[in-house]
Parts: sequence; C-alpha cells; structure tokens
Amino acid sequence: MERSAVAIIIPAYNEQETISAVVQKVKPFGTVIVVDDASKDDTAALAQEAGAVVVRHFKNKGYDGALNSGFSKANELGCSYAITFDADGQHDASLIANYLDLLQNQNYDLVLGVRAKKARISENLIGVYFKLRFGIKDILCGMKGYRMRLYKKNGGFDHIHSIGAELAMISVKSKCRFVQVPVSIYHRIGKARFGNVIKSNVKIIYALCKLIILDSFKEHFER
Repeated sequence: MERSAVAIIIPAYNEQETISAVVQKVKPFGTVIVVDDASKDDTAALAQEAGAVVVRHFKNKGYDGALNSGFSKANELGCSYAITFDADGQHDASLIANYLDLLQNQNYDLVLGVRAKKARISENLIGVYFKLRFGIKDILCGMKGYRMRLYKKNGGFDHIHSIGAELAMISVKSKCRFVQVPVSIYHRIGKARFGNVIKSNVKIIYALCKLIILDSFKEHFER
C-alpha cells in the first residue's frame, strides 16, 4: 500500500511532551496529520519538525472538531484510509500494521479498537448501550480505522459532538463490514486533557443521549 493512501489522524492539545515521539512512531505507516487544537505550547512546531502535516486551530474546537479537520485534510489529500490515533503516547503504533491489513487485504470497512478496561463509569454505561444495540464493545476507543468512503457517505466525520463515535455508529448501523481488535493502552505522560471526573462523565453521558437520538432518526445511507 502506498503511504500516501493512508492518513494517521492525531488530534492534539498541549501535547508537546509526547507529540514528536508519537509522530516518529506512526509516520512509517502513512501521512501523519496532526490537528493542533489551539495549543498553548509547542505542539504544532514539534509535530511539524517530526514530519507531520499540521492543521492548526486558532480557537479550540474540541476532540470532534479536531477530528473533523483531520478527516477533511485526509480527504483533500486523496487518502483512501484513515486511522485515528491519540497524541498522548497511550496507543501502540505497531498495531497500525494490523489495522491496515484488515482494511486493505481483508476488506473491512471499519476497524474498532477495544481496550481491556474503560477509564470511567460513563464509558461503561455507553458501552452497555452500544454492545446491546450494535455489538460494539468499545465505541470510545480513540484508535479506529476507516475506509474514507464511510466519511464521504456520512457527509463528514461528526455533526453532533459525539466524542468520536458518530461515524463508527452510523457506519455499523448501515451494515458496513467491521471488525473489533484488542488494543493495549500505555500510561499517558502528563495531565489528561478530557477534564476532571465529573466533567468528563457529564460529557460522555451527554454524547450518549445525542447518539441515541441520532440512532433513532438518522436515515441509513447505502453502502
């Protein structure tokens, strides 16, 4: 597979401690797109020095806003596949090879990472809904792989601030061919960016409510 066909999309906010190493680890697999979400540190400069294509936000747009920009850039570059990857060093870059094999050689449309343990009570709650409704074990894992045609058919990555879940949910609902794979999670360096326990749980529960509404009313698109 040509590296130019693959986008590794990394949303980043104040991740100067880890971004260089993360970019170096993933860039053998494709074009690395780092979306600097109005960081106050040197995230953007360090990502660019490490070899990433950098998209800069001058106003913070949040996780979904950063992924929207990353997918837009991947589409602009003509990429056929996109893998989302965290900037904090928690994901194992060696797993990307398996994701790409599943997408290209085994013809899956969507690859969903599954963590051994979820970090928050609200993640377990949203997990129950998605497991019962769609058979999805971990909708909030940040490492997912997509054929870009899913993005195009949905008219974008996210429209409702779903914490990275909308495109995966709509794609599975529309009977795309998907597979779930275990992913290891390393201890992150530095402070978590998702907010304190109460704030993060409220965000996730609010996202779940919006996803349930979307699930109820969104029309299926054709594969």
